[in-house]
Amino acid sequence: MAYLAFYRMFRPDTLDKVVRQEHIVKILRNQIETGKIGHAYLFCGPRGTGKTSVAKIFARAINCENPQNGSPCGKCATCRALAEGGNLDISEIDAASNNGVDEMRDLREKVQYPPVAGKYKVYIIDEVHMLTASAFNAVLKTLEEPPAHAVFILATTEPQKIPATILSRCMRFDFKLIPQHDLEQLLKSIFAKVGKEYEDEAVAAIARAGAGSARDTLSIADMCVSYSTGKLTYADVNAVLGSADFYKIADVAEMLLGDDAGGALSCAEQVFSGGKSAGVFVKDILSFLNNVAVAKMCKNAKEILNLPEEMFSRIKSISAAYGHKILRATEIFVKAEGDMRYAADARVVLETAILRCTLPQADYNIDSLISRISALENKILTGNFAAAKPAPAAQSVAAATSSAEVQGDMFSSPAKAEPFYARQSAPSAAKKPVLTQSNESDAFSSAPIAAAKPTAASAQRPAAESVAKPTPSAALTGKSVHASLLRALRTTHKNAVLFTLCADLTCVQEGNKFVFNTENETIYGAINRPDNAKILADVLAEAGVNDYEVRLKKRDDGMKRALDALKANFGGTDIDIK
Repeated sequence: MAYLAFYRMFRPDTLDKVVRQEHIVKILRNQIETGKIGHAYLFCGPRGTGKTSVAKIFARAINCENPQNGSPCGKCATCRALAEGGNLDISEIDAASNNGVDEMRDLREKVQYPPVAGKYKVYIIDEVHMLTASAFNAVLKTLEEPPAHAVFILATTEPQKIPATILSRCMRFDFKLIPQHDLEQLLKSIFAKVGKEYEDEAVAAIARAGAGSARDTLSIADMCVSYSTGKLTYADVNAVLGSADFYKIADVAEMLLGDDAGGALSCAEQVFSGGKSAGVFVKDILSFLNNVAVAKMCKNAKEILNLPEEMFSRIKSISAAYGHKILRATEIFVKAEGDMRYAADARVVLETAILRCTLPQADYNIDSLISRISALENKILTGNFAAAKPAPAAQSVAAATSSAEVQGDMFSSPAKAEPFYARQSAPSAAKKPVLTQSNESDAFSSAPIAAAKPTAASAQRPAAESVAKPTPSAALTGKSVHASLLRALRTTHKNAVLFTLCADLTCVQEGNKFVFNTENETIYGAINRPDNAKILADVLAEAGVNDYEVRLKKRDDGMKRALDALKANFGGTDIDIK
């Protein structure tokens, strides 16, 4: 007998052997036991989840003389007759190659003939979404009111392509992806039957690569068994899957998170020289970064990942060293994977993604800015930075950096569990970091941080008080305060309504007070509503402005000035206004 692939050799022949899909198996089993058989069924779901296998089992079970727990017995005369290749009571039609109206008209004529061996004549139409519109119309009436002996089972991976008139005439069953744990148990039982030794990590790697599909999992396992002459190892599975070396990918990921552009590009070049494509390399990096995120966030990460001890230790050490950068790097490479589909040179896209990860100072999105601010906080916390000359007063603006919001992210490093200013002791508290701001630059651009000796007054005053009541810098102007307000409402606070209202304001400085003027009564009333007023106060406080006022500026009455001029020039004339 010719060799059978694993997915054919171990295809389930009873409902008890179907992996998961309990919600479907229970309904079909109850219908078989009670004899309430429908005339049309629709099996839909991802590939390799058991749609066709369950359809074949169900077709034989409804014709079986003595079904056992909803499955065919395989011993009665009907089961033996259906097992013969020439029996026409169960017909399996491939709609991908028989999708025309002529084939469906032929089916409509043949369905009138009664079955030969069993009680039902079953038509299994696989990939039914491939039928043309004319073919659907040809089978529509027959599908709605077929003969009493006919049962239709439609199987598809894309139910959205089936007309609603067909869907409404079928009992729909949605097959689900199979969990990794169940795929691992299936693989272990099959390896036990074929006498193949294995490592648990190798089985877990095959199940992960199967991505919820039993057929894909068994196909990969078939290749792995043929590849490995002895005990199946994790390295054997990686070799079959074509993945890059784990430790090489770990080196690349660590350099990406550590902002080592040259090292990351050099490691990537070594991977390419080994014959790996850019697409495979990106998938490997994404898989590794995902494992790092799982190791950082999940207490039972070791059980979830199920990797060899040495590999898991490497992932754990990387996850402990980095915070928000893990999420940023993942997002960059997810975008790169999508861009590769339309790029002429996928390698250029990959190397650009590496540069974006390792050069956050050249990237102006919010994730890059958060990473830069986090790095500054770590330097200040550890004292591992060189004092630089302060920026000129004309180009710098004192602004309080709200690091608590940044540290609230779930990927934040454990070292930044509390704001930087709260961690400073009062006697040795350094001056608050100053961020440069100009009309052309972003409000969160980094600037050199100069350490200043505390004065006697500041040394005696509690640190919490100095943080809670920031005072505006002399360099603040009405224009800069207004710009900072709009920028904060657009980025950190993200309040589109208040941003639109404040865009029409004008700001002037009167002594230490900043006055926002508007000539629109509607805008004035909306900004002074309690909820909007509180947000405005919080945003301005973060910029160091506590003394401010929103005023309703009276419009200049041009008509009144014109009338006064006319009365002055023509004193004896009556002027009538209409």
